[in-house]
Amino acid sequence: MLEEKRKIIAETVDFINRRKPISPKIAIVLGSGLGGVTEEIEKIDEISYKEIPNFPVSTVQGHKGTLIFGKLNNVDVMIFNGRFHYYEGYSMDVVTYPQQILNDIGIKTLILSNAAGGMNPTFKIGDIMLIRDHINFFGTNPLIGPNDDELGPRFPNMSEVYSNRLLSLAHSVGESLNIHLQEGVYIGVTGPTFETPSEYRMFNILGADAVGMSTVPEAIVAHHRGVEVFALSVITDLGIVGKIMDCGHDEVLQAAAKTGPKIVELIYNMMPKI
Repeated sequence: MLEEKRKIIAETVDFINRRKPISPKIAIVLGSGLGGVTEEIEKIDEISYKEIPNFPVSTVQGHKGTLIFGKLNNVDVMIFNGRFHYYEGYSMDVVTYPQQILNDIGIKTLILSNAAGGMNPTFKIGDIMLIRDHINFFGTNPLIGPNDDELGPRFPNMSEVYSNRLLSLAHSVGESLNIHLQEGVYIGVTGPTFETPSEYRMFNILGADAVGMSTVPEAIVAHHRGVEVFALSVITDLGIVGKIMDCGHDEVLQAAAKTGPKIVELIYNMMPKI
C-alpha cells in the first residue's frame, strides 16, 4: 500500500518539478472568496489542477482550481488557488494530497487561509483571526492508516502545529500596518451545513473562537511532514449567541472578498521575513 502511494505521489511531484519555473520555499492555500489575492502576485506560470497527474479537482464556488507560481514582494511562492473539502465526498487522503507532496517539491512553509464563522463575542464580520491552535471535530484524522516513517513519525507531537515564530511575525507586521488582528482557536467540522445555534454554543464552550470546514486536515499533514504552518481565518459570519446570522455561501464569499486586500497586505509584508 505504501509503495503504491509513493508511486502515485512521485508521478505528481515529477510533473510539478519539471513544470515549475521557479523553486519556491513557501506555499499558500487560498480559501473561499480569497482568490482575489492572486491579483497581487507577479505571476510566472499557472497550471490547472486538471493537468496535474493524480491531482483532485475542486468543485466548490470560489475555488478556481489552479496552481500558481510567481513572486510576492520579490519572494518566490507557489499558490494553491482552490482547495478540497471532506464534504465534497473526497477521502481525507485526497483532501490533503497537496500537503503530502510539499516536501518533495521543496516547500518549507505553508500558509493556510479560510473563511470561518466567528463565535468569540469580541469578533465582528471582516475580522482576521490568526489561528493559534485547532480542534479536530471531523470525526477522523488524515494520518489514519499505514505510516510512512520516511515522511513523518507515527505519533506526531501536536503541541505547536501553528508556528509561534510566524504568529509573532504576523502580529508585528500587522501592528506596523495598522491592521487589527484577532487570535484564537479554529474548530474544523465536516460541513456542508452551517452550524445550528446549539452547535455554535457547544463549540464555543469547547474553547473554539471560529468554526470552518477546512484547514485542520491540511495543517495536520503538513505538520506531520515537518513543514512550518501559519494559518488565518476571515470571519465572514457570526455564530455568537444573540447575533447568529442567516448566512449562505454567497454571503461568505462577499465578506471574504472584502477582507482579501488586508490579507494580501499582511502576507505581502511578511514574505521577506519568513
